[in-house]
Amino acid sequence: MSMVKIFSVGRNSAHIARSTVGVRHVSGGDYTYVNPPKSGVPTWGQLMDKGSNSIIIGEIGRGLAVTLGHIFKEPATINYPFEKGPLSPRFRGEHALRRYPSGEERCIACKLCEAVCPAQAITIEAEERADGARRTTRYDIDMTKCIYCGFCQEACPVDAIVEGPNFEFSTETHEELLYNKEKLLNNGDKWEVEIAANIEADYLYR
Repeated sequence: MSMVKIFSVGRNSAHIARSTVGVRHVSGGDYTYVNPPKSGVPTWGQLMDKGSNSIIIGEIGRGLAVTLGHIFKEPATINYPFEKGPLSPRFRGEHALRRYPSGEERCIACKLCEAVCPAQAITIEAEERADGARRTTRYDIDMTKCIYCGFCQEACPVDAIVEGPNFEFSTETHEELLYNKEKLLNNGDKWEVEIAANIEADYLYR
């Protein structure tokens, strides 16, 4: 702390430090403090600065803790398309027409799926065969209209039309998304194992 000595000259005492800014006289002493000591009570500005610094340091610490915690965890990303995540048994993907184990197509041309479809994406034509069974001669689905609501699968009494597990069927043209009966049956043959497993896993809720 800086101090200035007070000198007296003759009768007229000339205190050298009187004109100094911030000078404070101390009673009973021979010195004057040029820089008076600060009060021990902090101001509101000092309290706000200290509080904001504490908050910022705390947030930085929490952020570093989250980062360090995730370093030792298994990464959430997968190497797609070589790795694929699990799908729910209720996943609604590309449509397919199923067959019985004998190879006979399941669809009985009841047209419930056509009637229940809210997007009017299904078109069915049917006729009676020589053995008296009713089967479809035309089964078309416009996949550009389909909203994947799953109503067709729920309405089908014989589990003929289903939405399978395939979600990778993007095309370059509109025509490729107009599925006919042959395309749907091929999808059913291709994904039958997965479709049957999904239906079995979900049979308690059907």
